[in-house]
Amino acid sequence: WSIIFPVAFVVCRSLEGLKTFSYLEELILDNNLLGNDLLLPRLPHLHTLTLNKNQITELESLLDHLAEVVPSLQYLSLLGNIACPNELVCKEKDEDDYQRYRYFVLHKLTNLKFLDTRKVTRREREEALIRGAFMKVVKPKDAKASSAAASASPEMHYTPLPAGSRDLTNHRGILGKCRYIYYGKHSEGNRFIRDDQL
Repeated sequence: WSIIFPVAFVVCRSLEGLKTFSYLEELILDNNLLGNDLLLPRLPHLHTLTLNKNQITELESLLDHLAEVVPSLQYLSLLGNIACPNELVCKEKDEDDYQRYRYFVLHKLTNLKFLDTRKVTRREREEALIRGAFMKVVKPKDAKASSAAASASPEMHYTPLPAGSRDLTNHRGILGKCRYIYYGKHSEGNRFIRDDQL
């Protein structure tokens, strides 16, 4: 069984109806409005779950929940969420942040064979076993106060975009320079296609 909820058909905020699909094996919930309150029913046969481009910010609670309700999970993708530090999405993150994230996820979900765009290596699995618990990203205790102070700073409002493109309701695209160069080695397009299938 596979269920795909593409954004063209339905935008999910709740997954209440999934409990009737206890033999579900694949679930693709990309491009929805799912957040930290995500609660999946127990799906013992689910091996593939993609939650790309949602609104998930808290990683540890999600991983604890997934370990409990989807024990057979082998393929997981969380790209495009704040909980997944990706240098192509957030300029403050780098490859080291992403690798620490991978170790932490593999520490929590030990059966994973594939995380985001890459296969889990033996070395990653060993490192996650030894140090994965210490790779958790910890936020400051007073996050509201620090974010309020940061928003009061005029430097935080700087954007290199022209004034006409800052309005999200009237976006027409922008051409400019970016500090990231995409080489195509982590493309999502063919992540489930093996070389012998080309």
